[in-house]
Amino acid sequence: QVRLVESGGGSVQAGGSLRLSCTVSGYPVGSTCMAWFRQAPGKEREGVAGIGTSRRSFLYADSVKGRFTISQDNAKNTVDLQMNDLKPEDTAMYFCATVVCLGAASLSPGAYNHWGQGTQVTVSS
Repeated sequence: QVRLVESGGGSVQAGGSLRLSCTVSGYPVGSTCMAWFRQAPGKEREGVAGIGTSRRSFLYADSVKGRFTISQDNAKNTVDLQMNDLKPEDTAMYFCATVVCLGAASLSPGAYNHWGQGTQVTVSS
């Protein structure tokens, strides 16, 4: 059984940083595509960052390029999202997701079949 648990959310002022972590059990992260998504109240879930099974396969939403970095630790079976220079519009519930894949990740929610419960990120101005 695949299980994903997010941690690291919280409240921060604009310009601050947070590091989210997704701990995966039941499947090795190195064999799957992983991604972070976020959903603000009243808005659709959007892809933020993804990492494919190729180590040079990274994908970022335009809104977070240069500020967010996704990484994975195969030994710990985790996928992290380092978020710098946070903005109020980054406020959302953040979810990690996974799917067995080969190659590049996707930022489409429909491409993933296992999800965590989410962790809240709140950025104040």
